[in-house]
Amino acid sequence: MAAEHVARDADIAPVAALIADPTRAAILTALLGGRALAAGELARLAGVSAATASAHLSRLLDGGLVDVVRQGRHRYYRLAGHEVAEVLEVLARVGTRPPVRSLRQSRQARLLEEARTCYDHLAGRAGVGLLDQLRAGGHLDGEEVTPAGERLLARLGVDVTAARRARRRFAPECLDWTERRAHLGGALGAAVTGALLDLGWYVRGPVPRAVTLTDEGRGGLAALFSGKELTSHTPVT
Repeated sequence: MAAEHVARDADIAPVAALIADPTRAAILTALLGGRALAAGELARLAGVSAATASAHLSRLLDGGLVDVVRQGRHRYYRLAGHEVAEVLEVLARVGTRPPVRSLRQSRQARLLEEARTCYDHLAGRAGVGLLDQLRAGGHLDGEEVTPAGERLLARLGVDVTAARRARRRFAPECLDWTERRAHLGGALGAAVTGALLDLGWYVRGPVPRAVTLTDEGRGGLAALFSGKELTSHTPVT
């Protein structure tokens, strides 16, 4: 007996089929760092030939899961939006983690668990810890920034008003797939992470998605949450 279609049901099968292929899943996961990458780099990260990667990227483009950015003769690929990243993060939480088979993989796993970008916001232990500090200090109340939080984030250089106007949820919890606890997502999470990277408090490294807390960042965050004066590199209001 044929399945009965329910009006206005979302047709999730084509999207699920695109993500289900191991090579395309690897490409999409590599793009979760939020940066646009060239086809050659994505081929290397997925462990396939350039021609194979190009074929898979064409399908992902047709399916609306990735966008292409052109700079002169070069083409760079990125996720089509934060909604795609959210789907991938949910799948990571319900899926099983692959076994670690080498010292290099073990090191990469530790770096990703410590601090990484979840598309455009801070994740891992660092992201969970940041949300904990914002809440403990009375800077966040649910999904709302308190007056104290407005002042603290302004010192960091975050435009809270602009984040509120973004066409996405403002400050939702995002369940971290390694910590199984929440980090800060949404427009505010993206704005805070952007500020941390712009200040050089976190820097990107050779491992895709992983970010590292710098000495300046360690001192800056400690001063920020203790109410002390920040360094001259930090915008202070």
